[in-house]
Amino acid sequence: MSTTPPHHPVAVIGAGLGGLTLARVLAVHGIEAAVFDLDASPAARTQGGMLDIHEDSGQAALRAAGLHERFRELVLPGGQATRVLDRHAVVLLDEPDDGAGGRPEIDRGDLRDLLLGSLPENTVRWGAKVTGARPLGGGRHEVALADGTVFTTDLLVGADGAWSRIRPLVSAARPAYSGVSFVEADLLEAGLRHPVAAGVVGEGFFFALGAGRGFLAHRETDGSVHVYVAVEAPEDWLDGVDFGDTEAAKERVLAHFDGWDKSLRSLVSDADGPLVPRRIHALPVGHRWDRVPGVTLLGDAAHLMSPFAGEGANLAMLDGAELAGFLAARPDDTEAALSAYEERMFPRSEASAAQSAHSAALLFREDAPQGLLEMFAAHG
Repeated sequence: MSTTPPHHPVAVIGAGLGGLTLARVLAVHGIEAAVFDLDASPAARTQGGMLDIHEDSGQAALRAAGLHERFRELVLPGGQATRVLDRHAVVLLDEPDDGAGGRPEIDRGDLRDLLLGSLPENTVRWGAKVTGARPLGGGRHEVALADGTVFTTDLLVGADGAWSRIRPLVSAARPAYSGVSFVEADLLEAGLRHPVAAGVVGEGFFFALGAGRGFLAHRETDGSVHVYVAVEAPEDWLDGVDFGDTEAAKERVLAHFDGWDKSLRSLVSDADGPLVPRRIHALPVGHRWDRVPGVTLLGDAAHLMSPFAGEGANLAMLDGAELAGFLAARPDDTEAALSAYEERMFPRSEASAAQSAHSAALLFREDAPQGLLEMFAAHG
């Protein structure tokens, strides 16, 4: 005897910042959404490092969500400070936090917890890994989960990141390797246990750049320093590093920084815990699709880009807030709401993706860090 699968008028796939912002702003407008995430619980994995939340995008989304004041209580004091060094650790730019609040820094986990805590109970279904979706006609879709169950929905939103299971419903595009790989590291209790590294990084965000490589780092709210080692390399470079042997991995990574100042190399040599590899992928600049009834994308699922303009999380949150606003304004015409959302989202994300690609080229060009200094000078 067959049973009718559960039905959710609005289903959001992915409990990242964009999907949670969408669910929160919908809730503000009295619209219920069901959010499905593959993680077993909110604490299943760490949420990454610090984010700078921009006034005209991420902060605008938080205002729409009614959470801006609570967000301000969680930002890292002094986190907007910026420091740029060359490979010899010569400080070429050292700007303190001006306190204006245009791009305050917040721990990604704290921001996610703020959004999660603002949602009605049981909004998020944890441990719900989506394996695929298919159209049923009339804008409705059936979504399949890894446990063998299915559900149906009138509106399906893919907020499920770079390797979205929902994207194939609207686009055949897939992320491509950008030419840059990261290796991430942490220095815990940096001021006490790693004073050399803490001193060179400073109080906010830090760049030490050379041709085709560099160190990017920032302070975190718990007093640690999170480091991104960036190397322009073939896509298979990380495959040749044994990250199960941390000391050997450190040696392999630091081989790309021969001749760099010892204080900069200490960001890797003195790191606590294992190093974490990450290839940087991006969707084509200007990725878009024709309107498909009953489904859309937001955040990295829609416009994955490199992190070098700091736009990814901000755009995902703005996507979620604007989509919710359009849906609330057009309760009887979902397709008009989706069209209005995509018309706003496509050109905005194209401009940011182009900026991210341009910034990556500036950061690692032959005369680095000169390109980054020129960019800062051009923006005052």
